[in-house]
This record gives sequence, C-alpha cells and structure tokens, in this order.
Amino acid sequence: MKFIQFPLVLSAMLLTTQSAIASQTQEELVQESHQIIQKFAKTLKGELKAGMKKGGPVNAIQVCNEKALQIGTTVSEENGVKLSRTSLKLRNQDNTPKAWEKTVLEQFNERHSKGESAKKMEFSEIVEVDGQKQYRYMKAMGVSKTCLNCHGSGLLPAVQEKITSLYPEDKAVGYDVGDIRGAIVLTKELN
Repeated sequence: MKFIQFPLVLSAMLLTTQSAIASQTQEELVQESHQIIQKFAKTLKGELKAGMKKGGPVNAIQVCNEKALQIGTTVSEENGVKLSRTSLKLRNQDNTPKAWEKTVLEQFNERHSKGESAKKMEFSEIVEVDGQKQYRYMKAMGVSKTCLNCHGSGLLPAVQEKITSLYPEDKAVGYDVGDIRGAIVLTKELN
C-alpha cells in the first residue's frame, strides 16, 4: 500500500513542477511580448507623428496604410513572432479577427465596460494548434486624443475622403478617448 502511494505523491510533485515551469515560461513569454509590442508601437507612433507633422491627419492615414504592415513584418522577423492588429470595428478587412481573437476583443470590451483601463488589458495563453504548441498574446489598443483625428466622430471632410478611398468598408470610427479600438496580436510557435 505504501509503495502505491509513493508514486502518486511523486507524480503529483512532478505535475506541480511541470506546471510551475510552464507558468514561468509563459511569464517570460509575456515579458518578451511587452518588449516586442513596445518596439512595434513606438516605431509606428514615430512614423505617424512624423506623418502628422508633415501633412496632418490625411498624411498620417497614408503612413498607417503603407508603413504599419512593413513595421509589423520587420519587428516580427527580428523576433521570430507574428504581429498583427485586429478590431471588432475594422478599417482594413485584412485585419479581420480570428475566432479566438474576436472572443478576446469581446472580453476586453466587457472588462472596459466595468471600468478597466485599456492600458492594462492583455491576454496570453499557450495552446496546441495542429499538433504544434503556440503562444498567443493580445494587448488592447486604447484611443488617445490624437487617434480621434482618424477614428473619432465628425471627421474632417478631407480625412473622411482619404479613409473612404483607402478603406471603402471602414467601420473604425465613432470612438471616444479611452475606448478600446482593437488589439495588437502576437503569436509565436513553440518547440
């Protein structure tokens, strides 16, 4: 009888240790995600500010249209991850959320409706997809005052015209400061 209990205790200890290792690994992945997303966001924000300075919101729309994907691709390749942006109110139809992303965005909106700030909202998990472990991370994008130039209500006619020409099916307007505009998504294949 004692012999049987010993392996059970040992098995429980091993499972606890494996769980702690998995948890620690996920924590490390979250920290890595923060750094990668910060680099992406800082680079994109710099390009948008330069675009605004050079030609106002109309120029910034063009910068976002041309540079956001390039910046995301560069940062992704440098870090061995895949970066994208998504939203429940799309501007670019190429950013349509996957089912899991849509669920997380809905959870973000629910959390926001209860008073949580977008600045602190994030989500992470490790899942298995087609036999491969995958790390998933999402960081909510909050709306700042500057965002309202292109994502608020009552846009300037030239801004609305440019948005309509680039994104005929645009739904990413009508936001207020502090709203959740969408999220930055990071995925990483794990060995």
